[in-house]
Amino acid sequence: MRLIDSHAHMTSRTTSDYREMRRSGIECVIEPSFWSGSDKMYPESFFDYFEHIIDFETERAERIAGMDHYVTVSINPKEAVDREMSEAVIDRLPEYLERDRVVGVGEIGFNLQTDEEEWAFREQLRLAEEHEQPVIIHLPHTEKPKGAVRTVDIIEEMDVTQERIIIDHNEPGTMETTAATDCWLGFTLYPGKISIEEVMPLLEEYGTDKRIINSSADWDDSNPLAVPEARDAMIDAGWERDTVRKLLFENPMEFFSQSPNFDYARTVAAESSANETVTTTEGQ
Repeated sequence: MRLIDSHAHMTSRTTSDYREMRRSGIECVIEPSFWSGSDKMYPESFFDYFEHIIDFETERAERIAGMDHYVTVSINPKEAVDREMSEAVIDRLPEYLERDRVVGVGEIGFNLQTDEEEWAFREQLRLAEEHEQPVIIHLPHTEKPKGAVRTVDIIEEMDVTQERIIIDHNEPGTMETTAATDCWLGFTLYPGKISIEEVMPLLEEYGTDKRIINSSADWDDSNPLAVPEARDAMIDAGWERDTVRKLLFENPMEFFSQSPNFDYARTVAAESSANETVTTTEGQ
């Protein structure tokens, strides 16, 4: 079964992680901008980081594992505490949205739910709307239900296109709030935080349409194989393979296909068309 991991921070992973992910069925990863392990001191540090994930990580993924690699760019909520730096970074984001491997804006949202974070959140949400790009929103790890309410209030107040937004890091305490929107909802599987066994009841209650499952795959305790392990756990639990494929492949494909730079979707479509032609010809 083909898989897409839409939240893998691959800068923090080894080459063997890439190979294991590919052997487990992951053909494509989307790497959102995130905290690099220490706070950046200058706006230029963000631009160096963007160049690294756009160019080097894309080349590394292909060279090491034959994997398609895409990114989303932003000033991450954890680093949106400096208003002056946020302004400098956001001012240059539009030029990165034109790059071939950039498929959206993210992660944006809240960390400590400060006014500085809200300013950066609003500005980047506005930028994504102007450029008609997908958005990955980060729900905070602390006071998550409160953060979910504040996040949804801002989305609705700004009247942005909810179908181009994924609200990620959902847990049981956020679902009533986020599921009331037209946004896509993400579940990031973290060891010790939320598992596929905890996510499955939420999917049963709230449905599988516009839902995406991904891995954390970052600096702390994380698992780059969370998506293929979720596939196996769901099948073992009796879920239909078509439903599992929808959650782990078709849904992220549909969401990121809203970006004109997501060439992977067109490659898969071309392969499917070719296979249908072969099947039809053989049938004749």
